[in-house]
Amino acid sequence: MTLKHQPDQANFKAILPEDIDWKPFPAFPVGARLAIMVGQPAEPGPYVVRVKLPAGAKLMPHRHPEDRIYTVMSGVFYIGLGKTFDGDKVRAYPPGSVVVLPGETWHFHWAKSGEYVTQVTAIGPLGLEYHDLHDDPRHQHA
Repeated sequence: MTLKHQPDQANFKAILPEDIDWKPFPAFPVGARLAIMVGQPAEPGPYVVRVKLPAGAKLMPHRHPEDRIYTVMSGVFYIGLGKTFDGDKVRAYPPGSVVVLPGETWHFHWAKSGEYVTQVTAIGPLGLEYHDLHDDPRHQHA
């Protein structure tokens, strides 16, 4: 019997911090970055990505169809639940924290105390829907 590997997991590999390929992501505000670590987030199957938000940046209320596990890599990850951004309702999670976010849960992020990096583990395809269309950078015109 031949072992069937998960997509992008058939061969040993390591990704060093200096080799991470940070890129802008159309659904993120200016300055935010996403790095694909393992898998293809746009496709069905497991994936791991990292998200970097610069100091002061906010990801306004949004949801994802997929269940997600966030691991805080650096900085402090502030997340709040609900369809309306409320800075008083965010909770702070320091490096090493793991946050389980069920799919379809409205939430928001804030880099309140400086840049943070989270690692997201999930089963794709990745989706991101903003509660208010005006908050979605994909729908803002220059």
